Amino acid sequence: MLKVGDKVPDVSLPDSSGNIVSLKDFKGKKVVLFFYPEDDTPTCTNEACSFRDNIGRLRSKEVEVIGVSPDSVKSHQKFSHKYELPYTLLSDEEKNLIKAFGVWKKKLLFGRRYMGVARTTFIIDERGTIAHIFENVRVKNHIQNIMEKL
Repeated sequence: MLKVGDKVPDVSLPDSSGNIVSLKDFKGKKVVLFFYPEDDTPTCTNEACSFRDNIGRLRSKEVEVIGVSPDSVKSHQKFSHKYELPYTLLSDEEKNLIKAFGVWKKKLLFGRRYMGVARTTFIIDERGTIAHIFENVRVKNHIQNIMEKL
């Protein structure tokens, strides 16, 4: 996994409109980059809606919010529209960014081991450097924890 102080890898991915977005496009801005397992599942929806409901607070700190999952562009379009998400969702079906950030990990659910996205949030500073990492994110109080680090 990347560490605080590491430069963010420059990976380009399609957003929910199919436009290609690169993390280097956000240089000069603070970014909250959150990785989540799957669109329209209970915990992921709670997390996405928490970012939506607090977007004003985050933007007051001049922060861009970007969500990333291995779901398709079409899935992101539906998810973003259904919950009126006012920020960028990137589709990483090949898991290039997910693996570059080190959040593709072994997981355990009901005794079954499998590979999946570890719910993780990174704060990236204006220079494109990782300023803070939240691992094993629990949605409750997550936005407050982010606000305290901005």
